[in-house]
Amino acid sequence: MVKHIVLFKLKNELSAPEKNAIMYSFKAAIEAPPATIPVIRRIEVGINANPQETWDIALYSEFDSMEDVKTYATHPDHVAAGKIIADARQERACVDYEI
Repeated sequence: MVKHIVLFKLKNELSAPEKNAIMYSFKAAIEAPPATIPVIRRIEVGINANPQETWDIALYSEFDSMEDVKTYATHPDHVAAGKIIADARQERACVDYEI
């Protein structure tokens, strides 16, 4: 099994309402694909509740293999969800690890 964890920081110049709209739109788009991307075993998006922390969004997902992660990453539904956050994103960090 592969666990895929991604953190996103949005641009500081965005207002709180802009950030919230982007974050919740991204969350809805990312959490919808398990219906159309069968390689996803589990997926969830958390919106940071602690304003003292650096990252705004945490994405956690599980796959059977790294090949499945690649399938997910290139799927049109995932690509479309990524476009929601693309212009607002300041930083991204990712870790994929096998258990």
